[in-house]
Amino acid sequence: MSHPQRFQRTPLAAALGVALLPLVASPVHAQLEEVVVTATKQEASLQDVPVAVSALTEESLSQRGVSNFSDYLIELPNVSAGGAGPGQSTMYIRGVASTTPNLTTSGVAGLSPNVALYLDEQPMAQPGRNLDIYITDINRVEVLAGPQGTLFGASSQAGVVRLITNKPDPSGFYGRVQAGASTMTDGEANYNVSAMLNIPVSDNFAIRGVVFTDEKGGYIDNVAGTRTAAESARFRPGSTVRSNGTEVGFRGGFQAGADLSNVTFLEANNSASGLVEDDFNDTSYTGGRVAVQWDLNDNWRISAGAMAQKIESDGTFYTDPNLADDYQIQRFEREFVEDEYTNFHWTVEGRIGALEVLYTGAFTERETDQRTDYSDYLFIGQYIPYYICDYYVSYTGFSPLGAGIPSGTCQAPNLYTTNKVDSEFTSHEIRFSTDQDARFRVTAGGFFSEMELTEMVDFSYPGSKFVDAWGGGYNGTGFGFAENSNYPYDGQGGYKVGAGPYPRDTVFRNDILRTDDRMGIFGEVTFDLTDTVSITGGLRWFDYEVDLAGSANSSFYNMSGTDYNKFGTNINDLYDGDQSIRWTYAGFFPYEASPVYTPDNLPSQDDPNYQRIVNSIYAPDKAEDDGVIGKVTVSWRPNDDHLWYVTWSEGFRTGLLNRPGGAVQSATGYTVPFDVKSDELVNIELGWKLDMLGNTLRFNGSLFFLDITDLQTTIFDTSIVNLFFSDNAADAEVTGLEGDITWAPTSNLTMGAAFSFLDTEITETLTPSTDVQKGLELAYAPEFQGNLWARYEWTMGNGWTAHIMPSISHSGKSYSDIITINRMEVPSWTMANVTAGVTSDKWMLEMFVTNLTDEQVVTGANYVNDRERLALAPPTTLGVRVSFDF
Repeated sequence: MSHPQRFQRTPLAAALGVALLPLVASPVHAQLEEVVVTATKQEASLQDVPVAVSALTEESLSQRGVSNFSDYLIELPNVSAGGAGPGQSTMYIRGVASTTPNLTTSGVAGLSPNVALYLDEQPMAQPGRNLDIYITDINRVEVLAGPQGTLFGASSQAGVVRLITNKPDPSGFYGRVQAGASTMTDGEANYNVSAMLNIPVSDNFAIRGVVFTDEKGGYIDNVAGTRTAAESARFRPGSTVRSNGTEVGFRGGFQAGADLSNVTFLEANNSASGLVEDDFNDTSYTGGRVAVQWDLNDNWRISAGAMAQKIESDGTFYTDPNLADDYQIQRFEREFVEDEYTNFHWTVEGRIGALEVLYTGAFTERETDQRTDYSDYLFIGQYIPYYICDYYVSYTGFSPLGAGIPSGTCQAPNLYTTNKVDSEFTSHEIRFSTDQDARFRVTAGGFFSEMELTEMVDFSYPGSKFVDAWGGGYNGTGFGFAENSNYPYDGQGGYKVGAGPYPRDTVFRNDILRTDDRMGIFGEVTFDLTDTVSITGGLRWFDYEVDLAGSANSSFYNMSGTDYNKFGTNINDLYDGDQSIRWTYAGFFPYEASPVYTPDNLPSQDDPNYQRIVNSIYAPDKAEDDGVIGKVTVSWRPNDDHLWYVTWSEGFRTGLLNRPGGAVQSATGYTVPFDVKSDELVNIELGWKLDMLGNTLRFNGSLFFLDITDLQTTIFDTSIVNLFFSDNAADAEVTGLEGDITWAPTSNLTMGAAFSFLDTEITETLTPSTDVQKGLELAYAPEFQGNLWARYEWTMGNGWTAHIMPSISHSGKSYSDIITINRMEVPSWTMANVTAGVTSDKWMLEMFVTNLTDEQVVTGANYVNDRERLALAPPTTLGVRVSFDF
């Protein structure tokens, strides 16, 4: 409903102008509001729960303009993230991180997250990268720091992030429309619109719906540049020192120091290819959510909902810090990502006698289609010249210019990948709770989930179609590599495509199915020893199975010949547990003609692949484990305003299988494990929640120590194998102090601060290679993170209130990885924001500036390809937001 007369009496533009002239503040003190959370899977005041919980309420989210994953992370000092771009990041809490998230480990090869992401009652975390759920009509964001495994399970090893939606309300009809627009100092404009409608169908049944669209302009420029294969790692001496300070060493090029004067290098030129573009990383979020709630009677309720969201993003969110401007990169292939999901969830809750019962289930289907420039792989890929250069460049024994003299032409090194991932995730949980006001309280239940994830990644080298593979053509076929086919799947094609052949310039194809099944039985018991002291004990039995099927295909020997998959892996064969392996590495043989090895039929011990063949014969059929973790908390409440607690708790996450399991590094004897075990975390914590000065000052905090055993990490080391793999690489320790403070000295002024201090260290390396070193810090674990903010409000008359809210956030330096060759420093940053506006009972109008000082705010980093890449938040952004409630 519109009210045009309201604008005649109080024009919004005039109101905003008056808002910026502060009036005299009232000296009356205002008490801080109670925040209700569900950290123990029961609604309770944040100040009454002996768990380290931070919460951004709906009001806080609105005041800070939070709309997506990266926004709310900046507001939470004990949470960090790695990765770059929408839907391509992973969360970390309390510095428990080891590795840089990467495109090629985003699905079937990805580590399970160690921070659980929940939307209401349903787990939403997935391997490799989290869902980037758009923030609108969200009641609050809860962050539970430290292991929450007894109640939340496997992926809550380091903590939980919960997004709690507003529920349908049968008490009345109402809604809200919000819109915003902004512009960046060095980028495109941004626009967003969202609308919410709550419809009471009857006094016990309601429907609530939300729709949104958000167009985020680009701010990173793809600038002109050229590149040739002369920069390949194949020609790099072992004495070369990378820009991160590590020496190339035994990973030196096979043709280091070669005379390349007789080689013609064609250049990749992004300007000639029409790829140079300003602000090319624009993104859009579009979607909606609908929920229904039916109160059957005073004891039983049924609720259900559905959500759909699509993200479309172009370009990359990585920049090159060595170029002239902060927001620049050089890319040689077109890039985009489309990430969409649909979600259905349902909950039945009620009471049977004195027992509260809840069942909840959910189904999520996600589809991701991504194309990424892979040209940086040139700097570590020893075999890139083999695919894009003429035969005599890499194999000089029969060179027409004389043995050992490279000759021929190298095509342009513009490389790209296409990544298609589909996942289906189903979860069920049933929970029972006794009276939470009783002296003896119990919460217990069971959990089951299953995930099926199919992924096809094509690695395409366009120049491979034009190379002179045998110095004059082979069998009259001319130039280039022959088309290849997928490994056979019982006579069928792959999981996402047919048997092939796949495109001629696709030299590798991973076509893999991953399944994850999890079960858990859990319980927590709390007993009030006295009126002020309580003890809580919890246990969770867990069981998981992770399986892989499919193939990692390779065209390594397809030089103008037939289909060969030498150096590929038939994962179906490797992980079938039958103690036999068809060895495709034997040479120029089609798959069906490759030898089959068993314990009774082994190759000669002189065979350079002897150990890997033996390893592969005894590969397991799946990764599986079970066990029990626990928790004990003793809490003391000396009065209604103070709570102290001590907690000992454990956390875990599931293991996984490696595609290149059994591969051996000749220099060290290191063997890639087939199955990566669960890593485990023990947490010892002293926490407090204090309300002081008549409930106008609140100080919550915790001092903690984490002992991490068998820390999982992802490794990319081409001296071992040219695929990403994972291992239990290290033991580590984390000591930390975190807290948040809120103070309302008057009814007009509220101030707050939050902080996190961390000291992390790898205490033991578990791999014989030099990839992980004792004494280094963990990844994405700044020694200090913190923020300060203040909000001042004053009345203006005619029902209008004005406000101004400055804030500042800071993160110290950290590192992108624990793998030394992939490790780079993530610079420290400081970001200042300010908002000012006016509100009435219906309207809100607000102006805002984010990144006021145009600071380089680094949200992620990557050094996997021996080149520094930084993910940056947007530059200074000036905008306006408006909302109308009806």
